[in-house]
Amino acid sequence: MKTNIRIKLIFFCLGIFFVYSAQGQGRVYPPAIQDAIVETYKTVDGVDLKVWIFQPEGHVATDSDPAMLFFFGGGWINGTPGQFERQARVLKPRGMVGILVDYRVADRHDTLPEHAVEDAKSAVRWVREHATEYGIDTLRIGAAGGSSDGHLAASTATLPRFDRASEQQSISSVPNALVLFNPVVIVAPVVGVWEMLDGMRGRMGRSELVDLSPYHHVTSATPPTLIFHGTKDLVVPYSTVLAYCDLVVKSGSECSLDSYQGAGHAFFNSSPYHEETIVEMQRFLETLDWIE
Repeated sequence: MKTNIRIKLIFFCLGIFFVYSAQGQGRVYPPAIQDAIVETYKTVDGVDLKVWIFQPEGHVATDSDPAMLFFFGGGWINGTPGQFERQARVLKPRGMVGILVDYRVADRHDTLPEHAVEDAKSAVRWVREHATEYGIDTLRIGAAGGSSDGHLAASTATLPRFDRASEQQSISSVPNALVLFNPVVIVAPVVGVWEMLDGMRGRMGRSELVDLSPYHHVTSATPPTLIFHGTKDLVVPYSTVLAYCDLVVKSGSECSLDSYQGAGHAFFNSSPYHEETIVEMQRFLETLDWIE
């Protein structure tokens, strides 16, 4: 009984945290993002979903530069694409294209996590489809996100479902690398790691939990992955990312877990972790030969 009460409190606090994150830190919607190319990557139910594209200086369409898509956090409920603006901008002088992605969330669009996953896949596919227009290498497209939207990034790389039927399926919606900030990577039970949580069934909506759980769909084709996580995260347990990273490696792919001792959830939004994770993200991209 005490365990169930604690779990319910965690999810209650999670909702409060995301509201605070979006409002208390001045993150407004729609975002006012300067010096970016703005495009609509998808229109669904009358809603135009946009991307904000930051290109390196002197970048031209005939270039073939790597790109990273950033999905904002917000518990699949709220949030704004401006969250990862600094990370996207940092890539510009390194010769890489940074892209901020909007997608449907519950508060604005009355949608479920599965719709957010569909949008994330659509965004990756759109970037790959329009790569020649924006000087992007189709084989070097990464996805990044934090918390629930680390889930979205991981979902684009692992989940076999939720591709929009009307899109060109021959164009892959799978990224070539992942950078995940305290991500949700397990949403279905894993014995000894993640048991069924009260409220998760209602939180994820009508889809089967296993269908939305990246851990349960890891294969040897899962792209190289970097994860940042705090060991004292009470929202997304450290044990879940440890299990996920181990499984990726056992499956024959690459995964690095940067552990931050004593850090809690969303630690990467504050100094000194904010700066440290940006530096480590770039080092990871260097190991992939995406940037020099």
